[in-house]
Amino acid sequence: MKISIIGCGNMGGAIAAGLASNHVFAHHNTISASNRTEPKLDKLRERHPNVETTTNNCESALGADVIIVAVKPWLIDTVAKEILCTLRSDQIIVSVVAGVPIEHLREIFTEETRTPTIFRAIPNTAISIGESMTVIAHDGASEEQVDTVVDIFNLLGKVAVIEERLMGAATALCSCGTAYALRYVRAAVEGAVELGLYPAQAQAIVEQTVKGAVMLLQENGTHPEAEIDRVTTPGGITIKGLNRMEACGFTNAVVEGLKASVK
Repeated sequence: MKISIIGCGNMGGAIAAGLASNHVFAHHNTISASNRTEPKLDKLRERHPNVETTTNNCESALGADVIIVAVKPWLIDTVAKEILCTLRSDQIIVSVVAGVPIEHLREIFTEETRTPTIFRAIPNTAISIGESMTVIAHDGASEEQVDTVVDIFNLLGKVAVIEERLMGAATALCSCGTAYALRYVRAAVEGAVELGLYPAQAQAIVEQTVKGAVMLLQENGTHPEAEIDRVTTPGGITIKGLNRMEACGFTNAVVEGLKASVK
């Protein structure tokens, strides 16, 4: 199978590097990456010489089974025009371009009888370390095609397949959500410094605490409130802290932030 990644910015470059870093996948598949300028390709080649690189989008897309388009939203139409002549009906187009619906993607990537199958995928920046949460939507893809796309992004973290109408909400949760989670980390560190801890100590403690809290949910398969109950003893300091956070609007601030992020 040939995978073509068009656009080697932060997201496209991370996808290419992540796939190339999986030696089993890279050994059995061809990974091609294109970018308009050489410097980002040079950096990718230096770290992953097994990736085929080019500044010609058509060259990268030619013969590809899966084409992952990772460009800025205002460039998507231009890229579609460039590679249209190379497309086949048995190809899969995966757009990681935020805010561009499948309806528009189908329109710009279809020519006469050539109608590739269209997917939308929204990863987050943790894809650079293989820990992305990627949400995927499609319109009429076969089970085999869905499995192909899911398998690719599973190499870069975890995947959820959702209806396209939910992409806005899922983007707020998984893509913007990285910033929201890190804002909690920053706030906790600042609070700890006020209480007397040194910044580096505070950040190390918060990082491990957040990591452990997430792993409790993953390992135990529990609801967050069940794990909260384990640490909130009657009259204890945890419930006092939680109640004060809620009085200051903690949950409401998170919910309102998510809602504000949905276009």
